[in-house]
Amino acid sequence: MLRIDKRAAFVLLAILALVFLAAASGPQWSQQERAELRELSIDRLPPPPADPSNRVADSERAAELGQRLFFDQRLSANGQVACASCHLPDKLFQDGTRLGKGVGTTDRRTMTIIGTAHSPWQFWDGRKDSQWSQALGPLESAVEHGGDRTQYVHLVADAYRAEYESVFGQLPQLAGLPRHAGPVPEPKAAAAWRALEPAQKDSVNRVFANVGKAIAAYERRIEPGPARFDAYVAAVETGDAAKMDAAMTRDEIAGLKLFLGKAQCLQCHGGPLFTNNEFHNTGVPAARGLAADLGRLAGAKQVLKDEFNCLGPYSDAKPEQCGEIRFLDAGNAQQLRQFRVPSLRNVAGRAPYMHAGQFATLREVVAHYNRAPAAPAGHSELKPLGLSAREIDQLVAFLATLSGPVRADAKWLQAPAP
Repeated sequence: MLRIDKRAAFVLLAILALVFLAAASGPQWSQQERAELRELSIDRLPPPPADPSNRVADSERAAELGQRLFFDQRLSANGQVACASCHLPDKLFQDGTRLGKGVGTTDRRTMTIIGTAHSPWQFWDGRKDSQWSQALGPLESAVEHGGDRTQYVHLVADAYRAEYESVFGQLPQLAGLPRHAGPVPEPKAAAAWRALEPAQKDSVNRVFANVGKAIAAYERRIEPGPARFDAYVAAVETGDAAKMDAAMTRDEIAGLKLFLGKAQCLQCHGGPLFTNNEFHNTGVPAARGLAADLGRLAGAKQVLKDEFNCLGPYSDAKPEQCGEIRFLDAGNAQQLRQFRVPSLRNVAGRAPYMHAGQFATLREVVAHYNRAPAAPAGHSELKPLGLSAREIDQLVAFLATLSGPVRADAKWLQAPAP
C-alpha cells in the first residue's frame, strides 16, 4: 500500500491552493507593469494646461458664447454648416465618416475635440498650435465652412454683440466694411480683403481671433471620462479580484498585457489620454483619389507662418510662453508623412481610422501595425510585431475597454437653447 508522507502532502496541498488563488485573482502584474497601469489611468489626467495665448480660455461667459458659435450654422457660406456638423456630441465629437464633409469634402478624417486642450498641436499635421487658432482654420476653408472674416465679424455684430462685448470689450466700427472679405480662395472676397486698409484688417482679425478664443473656451470643457479600463486599474491597486473580474474579461486583460509588452503600443500611446501628442510615420497607405499628403512636414511650416500662432499679434501670450513653436524644427525631412498620434480613449467608437479613414476597423489597424509594411513615402517607424490572429483579437478587445462617457457638464453636450 502506497504511503504518502504527511509533510509532502501538506506542501502539495499548499502549492495547489496557491495555484487556485492565483487563477481566481487573475493575472499577476509586475511592479513595472503596475506603474505603467497607474500612468494610463484617467485619474492621472490633470486639468487642461493653461493656454497663455487665450486670456479667456477659462472664462465661463466666453465658453457660453463659444458654445453658441460652435452650434451656429450661420458660420458658413451656405448657412448649413456649423462646427457641430462634423464634431457631433452624440458621435464623440467627430462624424464617423472617412473624410470630413462641410460645404464640400475635405481630404482628411475629422478628429474628435475630446481632450484636445491637452495637446500643444492641432490637426493631423499640427498646423495649428492652439484650440482657438484651430477653430479659425475650418471657418475659411473652401470645403469646410467656406466663409470669410468680415462675414463672421458682421454676424457677431448682428447676433452676438452683447455677449461678445461682455467678454472682449467693444466691437470696432464696422461702417463701410464689406459683407464679404478675407484672405480666402473666393476671388471677390479676396479682392475686397486686399482693398482694406491695414487698420481695418487688424480690427477684423482681432474679432475673428476672439471668435476662435470663445469656441476654444467651450471646447476646453470637453474631456474624456472613466472607462472600464480605469475601473480595472483601480481594482488592481486595491487587490479586489471581484472588481477586476467585473471590469475586464480574460481576453481583454490578455490584450492589455500585449499593449504593455509585445505589441509595443506604449511607444506612442502612453499617458492617461493614450497618446504622446507627437507625430509619427507608421506606414499608413495613401488614400486613393487624394493628393499626396506630406503630413507634419507641411504642417510644421504652416504653423510657423500662421498669423494666429502663439507668437503672432493676436495671441495673448508673451514670447517666452510659446516654447513649443519657438523651438519647432520645421526643416526636418523625417517629418514627411508623420501624423499626430490620436488619443485611444473611446477609439472603438471612432471608426474609420487613420488620417484619411484608410482602415474601416480596429482589427485592420492592428493588423497593419503587425505587418509593418513600408511607407508610401518617408520612413516608417514600424517593425513587425509577430502577433498571432488570436493576439490581434485580444488587443482589439482591450481597446474596447477604453470607451467611456464624455466628462463635461450636461449643458455643454448639446446645442444651447435659442
